[in-house]
Amino acid sequence: MKIEQIYTGCLAQGAYYITSNGEAAIIDPLREVQPYLDRLERDKVKLKYIFETHFHADFVSGHVDLSKETNAAIVYGPTAKPEFDAIIATDSQKFKIGKITIKALHTPGHTMESTTYLLIDENGKKHAIFSGDTLFIGDVGRPDLAQKAAHMTQEQLAAILFHSLRDKIMTLPDDVIVYPAHGAGSACGKNMSKETVSTIGNQKATNYALRANMTEAEFIKEVTEGLLPPPAYFGMNVAMNKKGYESFESVLNHGMKAIEANDFEAVAEDSGALILDTRTNNQFAKGFIPQSINIGIEGDFAPWVGALIADVKHPIILVTEINQEEETVTRLSRVGFDNIIGHLNGGFEAWQKAGKEFDSINRISAEAFAKEVKIGESTIIDIRKETEYAAEHVEEAYSKPLAYINDWIKDINPKETFYIHCAGGYRSMIAASILQARGFRNFTEIEGGFSAIAKTTVPKTNFICQSKILNS
Repeated sequence: MKIEQIYTGCLAQGAYYITSNGEAAIIDPLREVQPYLDRLERDKVKLKYIFETHFHADFVSGHVDLSKETNAAIVYGPTAKPEFDAIIATDSQKFKIGKITIKALHTPGHTMESTTYLLIDENGKKHAIFSGDTLFIGDVGRPDLAQKAAHMTQEQLAAILFHSLRDKIMTLPDDVIVYPAHGAGSACGKNMSKETVSTIGNQKATNYALRANMTEAEFIKEVTEGLLPPPAYFGMNVAMNKKGYESFESVLNHGMKAIEANDFEAVAEDSGALILDTRTNNQFAKGFIPQSINIGIEGDFAPWVGALIADVKHPIILVTEINQEEETVTRLSRVGFDNIIGHLNGGFEAWQKAGKEFDSINRISAEAFAKEVKIGESTIIDIRKETEYAAEHVEEAYSKPLAYINDWIKDINPKETFYIHCAGGYRSMIAASILQARGFRNFTEIEGGFSAIAKTTVPKTNFICQSKILNS
């Protein structure tokens, strides 16, 4: 028996590849399936089952394409209603893969079809669970994402999740390994550990939601507290996972279409496409095609695309580093952004060589900011998360998280100058590009963000004035 966790950092997502005696199973595969096909060929094993823990909201699974390529059966838990051929397992149904057994444990609460898969080894020992979004390391799945589909409140779903955890998971032996679908950074939970593997015993001892003396009411209160609104693209990804989607190869072929600099503007205008520049924030600041939005591929690329662009059907034209076109299309497809028209041939350098007009961001160093800022007089916008702001921030800075830019941008006074920063420059450049694309030129972005500001003499505090936060 072999178990491999295939972890994708930019999505904080874990897929699982399991083999035994010439047969294989894959749990929650990513959109692009060729790496799995290569593994199957290399190991000379036949894929028998593709297990889906639930209808994912934060990424598009590769289940449909993988099943077409291998004829492996797709398996969902009870109550799932996909619009393609699949096995809908009953609670406790068993599936044989070589000498091992996978047992479906229906664990609703995150979603109603959520299912945990228990791996039983060839000796009959309960070895591991693949818990999907039911149980994370240090956290449990948020119960608010499936409210509309389940016709329930988040409190009702949380109560169901409480019993799923107590009745199905916490009763397993303490040495059973826990393999979750996500780790820290995913929007599917709120308190996930950076660790991606644990045991039942360890989680019972350390996970706040698995306290032995916890009441149902306490669980509901603690699990539903502090939940941020889910990214707008989540519902669209659920629909794609239920209904099926265009093949990844077709999406890749569209995205790999090279558009010459002299044709680029006409193609963008005719299609109504958003120009997405995926270079680093340092490169983008120095020069970019007017109206471009910068979301660097080296950061949390796919989640920010999903959160800020939201509509997965919106046409996109790419500006990337040379030879990063395929990687960019791949990452976009993972979160359902399939309408990629093509990319600028030769990248931004080709645009410059063609003598085309370009824009830039007014960016200064933290040291320059320290010299010119006037605390109490200058307007400073901190776009980090609320928790980052609460830990420490520049005195008198406003908390305006990037995730809510479409709300707070409406309140920006185009005649009032302001400074903008995040933690290190990645998110503030996203915000700067959005601001500039919408006509604002009255701001200065701070290179290096709060990490660099913290090393200067600029006054800092963890005191929170309610008039300085977004929803005041």
